[in-house]
Amino acid sequence: MKSNPAIEVQAVSKYYDEVLAVDALSFRIGCGSICALLGGNGAGKTTVLSMLLGLLLPSAGRLSILGTNMCRHRYRVLDRINFSSPYVDLPQRLTVRENLLVYGRLYGIKDLKQRLAVLAGQLDINGFMDRAYGSLSAGQKTRVALAKSLLNRPEVLLLDEPTASLDPDTAASIRQFLRDYQQDSGATLLMATHNMLEVERLCDDVIMLRSGQVVDRGSPDSLLQRYGRTTLEDVFIDVARDTGRVGNAVAD
Repeated sequence: MKSNPAIEVQAVSKYYDEVLAVDALSFRIGCGSICALLGGNGAGKTTVLSMLLGLLLPSAGRLSILGTNMCRHRYRVLDRINFSSPYVDLPQRLTVRENLLVYGRLYGIKDLKQRLAVLAGQLDINGFMDRAYGSLSAGQKTRVALAKSLLNRPEVLLLDEPTASLDPDTAASIRQFLRDYQQDSGATLLMATHNMLEVERLCDDVIMLRSGQVVDRGSPDSLLQRYGRTTLEDVFIDVARDTGRVGNAVAD
């Protein structure tokens, strides 16, 4: 891993009143990696992404993106990062085109109309660019959210369930698109997902969370070997249930 990571989380904890959601969490993600953040409900994935974006302040510790402290100086790198989630809606009454134009202007995109045309073609959203965002299906909204997140050609892209609500064919196309984007741009992608097939096909690094802590980490292939499993879904279940199977796998 490179000495200057794209993302660094150092001894970060987050309390919600008396509930400890993230517990002295530390990890580094190298530039150009596609990394998955895995864990069951309540493992801390969404809280970690929110803190990296500066939407939540950690109770303790430090988070950095591209060498910048996101708690103190996030404005310095906001034009170099972005975020996509199908669970964060855009203004419902605006058309898709209007929404993307608004965000493009906020991001200061100079070649905005051209960038919009390219993304619309790549993500297959031309057919509903002039429809109200609120009238779209869940899968269509997912693709629009992804287009919004790529307007500024981010160096670091945070993704929450990037293929949620998409049919298998469209999901496969989006995965390939994300892989191509990473290879062409050298960007770093960090994604929270429950889609284990997506992780196996897209990611080169996996961070496993349980109760706000890192409990394992490695490439998909290395995790399969370590746990003696044939699918990441089985590895996920072992980690979520804390079966101790990794100890048996190592002993074998």
